[in-house]
This record gives sequence, structure tokens and C-alpha cells, in this order.
Amino acid sequence: MRMIFVNLPVADIDVATRFYTSLGFTRNPNFSDETASCMIVSEQIYVMLLEHEKFRDFINGDIADARRVKEVLNCLSAGSRQEVDDFKAKALGAGGGEWKPNIEMGPMYGCSFQDPDGHVWEIMYMDMSAG
Repeated sequence: MRMIFVNLPVADIDVATRFYTSLGFTRNPNFSDETASCMIVSEQIYVMLLEHEKFRDFINGDIADARRVKEVLNCLSAGSRQEVDDFKAKALGAGGGEWKPNIEMGPMYGCSFQDPDGHVWEIMYMDMSAG
């Protein structure tokens, strides 16, 4: 089984860690230090929060300013419409920002928000019984 590690540059590791912990993700101390937080989303999905200097060790070129340009849209699945709404409420309550209005496209319902560094996350419920 494959795993995915979403690596995100963050301005302040403590602010970013608090935000993602507020979303219900768990910090893995074995792969975290004062410059990085490994946030567990599920057994196969991890978000690596890396302060800018640490992130630079892994890239060539510049770090995108996610508040000005979007480098990626990260999307997680939800089990219900209510979970979509609850997740967005948690994100906004934890210091995240609005990004686009909720979407409803046939059997899909979702929301999006920005983390404190401007990275966009979507939460999408797909009603597999529709259709």
C-alpha cells in the first residue's frame, strides 16, 4: 500500500502545528522537531509541516507564497455532508481562512479553506449511491 506525504512550507511551526492539531490530526513526535511537524491524517496520509529553512533543504528554486499563488489543491474525502461542514467550521475556528464558497455538483458536496500559510484544503463528500 502506498502512502502520501504532503510537504508544506510554514512560517511558524507552532502556529501550523496548532492549526492542524485543531483539525483532528495527530503530531508524530518521532518525525518532528523544532523545525518540522509530522501530522498524521490517516495510516496512509501524512502532512509534513516544514519551516521555510528546512523546506529549502528539499527543493530547488523559490518557495511559493501560497497567499498569492496556488501551488496545489489538497483534497480529503468526507463521509457525509455534515462532516464537510464540521471540518470547515473547525478550520475557520482554528485560524484558517475562507477560500471559495462551498460547492454542490450533483452527488458531490464540498468546502475549501486556507491554512494560516495560505495552503488550500478541500473536503469533499461524494454520494456514491447517487447516480
